[in-house]
Amino acid sequence: MKKQTLLGILCVALVGCDNAKGLVSFTPEMASFSNEFDFDPLRGPVKDFSQTLLNDKGEVAKRVSGTLSQEGCFDTLELHDVENNTGMALVLDANYYLDAETLEKKILLQGKCQLAELPSAGVVWDTDDNGFVVSATGKEMKVQYRYDAEGYPLGKTTTNKEDRLQVNAKPSADPQKKLDYTAVSLLNDHPLSNVTQTCDYDDYANPVNCQLVIIDESVKPAVEHHYEIKNTIDYY
Repeated sequence: MKKQTLLGILCVALVGCDNAKGLVSFTPEMASFSNEFDFDPLRGPVKDFSQTLLNDKGEVAKRVSGTLSQEGCFDTLELHDVENNTGMALVLDANYYLDAETLEKKILLQGKCQLAELPSAGVVWDTDDNGFVVSATGKEMKVQYRYDAEGYPLGKTTTNKEDRLQVNAKPSADPQKKLDYTAVSLLNDHPLSNVTQTCDYDDYANPVNCQLVIIDESVKPAVEHHYEIKNTIDYY
């Protein structure tokens, strides 16, 4: 067997040699936080990142940014929903996330850096044997979270006394393009929205720029919204 041929077979076995780093699974913290706080999960040794959602006028609609330790813990996380004028900034301190401005204890952690409890709302998160958050329980609601074999978030189901909201995501079959996905939202089994996202990727198979199309089916006729997501990612 020729040396070049053997090398080629080894590369296939190792999932692409140089590209193998792009196929690292999503960590329990990254997957769980993205599922809970609604941003795109990232793979690999991420040091800091930002995700900016721009509407069809080029205006910022939402922005998420964070810094992570080498162990993959979120040291800081900022979420700004410009359209709805809401947001929060968290900073890690021992086994709590604090409000970055008031230093009030906001989120209790389990282990080194996984979600455990939101005391002010009476919400408790539960994890599976692999450390992924699989449910959140409050006084009048329960959320169940789903992931695939790589830890990619597949959506969640939120139920309370009156309603059930389901978000079901289907990622691309191409493992290098996991953030190319479609998603359907249902309220009490009635369609709310359809989402389609396509992205350009870096060497870690993380999205650099994405095009997001949301079809709002809660109104008649349905309304189509177009967004762009610009990501910045620095690695260790």
